[in-house]
Amino acid sequence: MVHRSRRRSLTVVIPVLVAMSGCQPGAPRKPPAQAERPPAAAPGAAAADISHGEAAVGPAGVPAPIAAEAPPSAPGHLKHLRLEISHAPITIDQGVTYDAWTFGGGVPGPALRATVGDTVDFTLVNKAPMPHSMDFHAAEIAPSRYYVNVNPGDSIHYRFVPRVPGVFMYHCGTAPVAAHIANGMYGALVVDPVVPRPKAHEFVLVQSEFYLSPEDSSHRTRSLDWPKVLDQAPDYVVFNGRSAQYAKHPISVPVGELIRIYVVNAGPNRISSFHVVGGIFERVFLDATTSSPLTGVQTVMVPVGGGAIFETRLREAGTYPFVTHAFADATKGAIGMFEAGKP
Repeated sequence: MVHRSRRRSLTVVIPVLVAMSGCQPGAPRKPPAQAERPPAAAPGAAAADISHGEAAVGPAGVPAPIAAEAPPSAPGHLKHLRLEISHAPITIDQGVTYDAWTFGGGVPGPALRATVGDTVDFTLVNKAPMPHSMDFHAAEIAPSRYYVNVNPGDSIHYRFVPRVPGVFMYHCGTAPVAAHIANGMYGALVVDPVVPRPKAHEFVLVQSEFYLSPEDSSHRTRSLDWPKVLDQAPDYVVFNGRSAQYAKHPISVPVGELIRIYVVNAGPNRISSFHVVGGIFERVFLDATTSSPLTGVQTVMVPVGGGAIFETRLREAGTYPFVTHAFADATKGAIGMFEAGKP
């Protein structure tokens, strides 16, 4: 069942001209700022006192992390979801703020959850100064009817029924999509199978990238550098919107118990090669795979716009990094730690 209502007429597809660092999508491209700098020398000192530790564990003065725990499923078979779009500053690293475009005021947007066969009753409210939209990868509905641009001050409401279990990306689909995703408009929707998965400690990780305008003496909030997006040259690659936050604040898990990690790669450009150092994945469910998971694997690729469910157990007490095994990207912030056996 699908239902749609709008307060005012919406533009289906309109070009959006976004001024970003003096450059608009489609305009002649300038070389990215880092091309003018001398090549960076390889560091000579370890970032952390642990193998594969691309970031120090627990330095003082860092903000509390964005919660990684998967949300519980709300009761009932009718799931009401309401998201407000706003433009708001966020923190992506210590001393680095960014003018983000958000679902729900944060990046990524809130993790959502439903079960196969549920009815998702969805409302999107645009409180931003430009058109935006919503694309649910878990929904099988006509984009021309529902993934339309919502004008400032307007809203859209519709329903869909997810038929396929897995973890799915949602994101703004307004053109240029790369700009809207790079500015923070994405999140994860977990769709549970009708027969519940085995009990586990569950987490949601959304990998994504930030492409920052040049820093100046004013220490102003940074914004999107469009040429860097087109050159696929991110300044940061992160889990859940902030650089190395789970290295600075490790995630505590029990020893030997099942851990389930829902991973979405929002991109907009970089592949995720997800890996837990010191662990082997018992099972990996790629996208909607339920009956034939990968078993006994070490590293699994999550493509841009894709998702996968990883299950593992950490056999001994200690600290276990999780990374994208594309280590240039891990060095840019896609690193975290599980702390097994520590309350």
